[in-house]
Amino acid sequence: MPTDCISYQKSGYFSKLIVDYLDEKPEIQALYHRFPRIENFSAQIDEKSKNYSTENRLIVAEALNNQNKNFPISQATQANIELLKSNKTFTITTGHQLNLFSGPAYFIYKIASTINLCKQLKQKYSDCNFVPVYWMATEDHDFEEINHFHLNNQKIKWKKDSFGPVGRLSTEGLNEVFEEFSKAIGLGETAEHLKELFQKSYLEHTNLADATRYLANELFKSEGLVIIDGDDKNLKALFAPYIKDELLHRNSFTTVSKTINQLKNYSVQVNPREINLFYIEDNLRERIIFENNIYKVNNTEIEFSETEILKELKNYPEKFSPNVILRPLYQEVILPNLAYLGGGGEIAYWLELKNYFENQKVTFPILMLRNSFVITTEKQVLKMKKIGLSFPELFLKQQELVNQKTKEFSNFNIDFSEQKDTIKKQFSDLLKIAEQTDKSFIGAVKAQEAKQLKGLENLEKRLLKAEKRVHFEKTARLIDLQNQLFPNGSLQERESNFSAFYSDEFVSKVILHSNPFHTNFVLVTI
Repeated sequence: MPTDCISYQKSGYFSKLIVDYLDEKPEIQALYHRFPRIENFSAQIDEKSKNYSTENRLIVAEALNNQNKNFPISQATQANIELLKSNKTFTITTGHQLNLFSGPAYFIYKIASTINLCKQLKQKYSDCNFVPVYWMATEDHDFEEINHFHLNNQKIKWKKDSFGPVGRLSTEGLNEVFEEFSKAIGLGETAEHLKELFQKSYLEHTNLADATRYLANELFKSEGLVIIDGDDKNLKALFAPYIKDELLHRNSFTTVSKTINQLKNYSVQVNPREINLFYIEDNLRERIIFENNIYKVNNTEIEFSETEILKELKNYPEKFSPNVILRPLYQEVILPNLAYLGGGGEIAYWLELKNYFENQKVTFPILMLRNSFVITTEKQVLKMKKIGLSFPELFLKQQELVNQKTKEFSNFNIDFSEQKDTIKKQFSDLLKIAEQTDKSFIGAVKAQEAKQLKGLENLEKRLLKAEKRVHFEKTARLIDLQNQLFPNGSLQERESNFSAFYSDEFVSKVILHSNPFHTNFVLVTI
């Protein structure tokens, strides 16, 4: 069971925009459709029902069956694909890059949050069906972001040249990575299981999309997870009218730019381009740009007139790939989706898109933060109790943590605030006297006050430094523990691969402790 938690707002790991979103600040309420409360899903279901066709359902179900025909998917997953044909079925979606062996642990948390939300919605709206969907980002092309993962303070990296969409990338050359992983994971039954999982995923499939599909299916096979690859001709054909609109009218640039102007008090996550589409082939994914009435594929000789590019779209919709601005629209057009679950950065760029969705007359999903966890062992929890370290304190900057705990460990008060207040009162009285005599005396009084306060501050710092030496062993233990749970001073879920914590119960335990309506970091002991 989780033993402690800290709100996202107080954790220090979320941007001002996300904190204000969670706090429902009035200034950003225009950026989202419905706030993530379970009662708000009723209106979301009604709206999506009216804006999503039965024809789309049949096309999506057929595409999913084709994508999964060579994979041993579970009965629960197959049943969910069939349920998508029903007008009473809706999806809850998360998406992620095709990181090697899933990359950071939050890949697991994203999907677990999605599965848990579907279960909660089924309890509340029993006459409907809710299907968890993992959208594979197969058309991304930033290989450097996905070609590695961290295990036991070791970076395991796939060294390979990469061009074009990563989902189509050959898995050739992963034997060396497997050998490195095998050494890092060590010995034992769990290690052998993970090695077999890696081998079957990456060494027995020919491209990265298939490898990732197999891995995610294996990890979540009992939960009915549906995995979708947007790099699909039939799905792109459904989206073709929106691609055409983007090519001809470029509404995404106009509407998103307007929203960004409303976000002047926040950091902007992504900026739109004039055309937010790529042109893709096996070893090519380059931006489409419009210059001198000609559509050009960046860094190539490929060019189209307006007539030619619309003909290309009609014949080969699979060659047009949405970028980060258009991908959310693509997802919501082809799926009967109610909500998107993602991290803070993802939710931040979704908040730029509502006006564009309204422009395209597509229902904007409910935006929900995925769950976040800090995974500990029983031994680490025992150490926390021994030191007197609370879970929220782990989120402090290390120097702040050491200072705070040193003051607690000390036998006397290191805080000189009371003495500073006494000095301020004394000099306040002196200033009253100074104001009745020569004005030059006022400056002398203020200078003396500043000097004495500075002296006290220096004494306070020296006393704290002395007490740190006295309590060095205790503070060293808490630093070591914080470094274990926050590797490289970062969130564990962003640094460590799931294999560092894996057991037979790991995935089911994470699903059990997930609840995307609760916006807290949760401590989970394994």
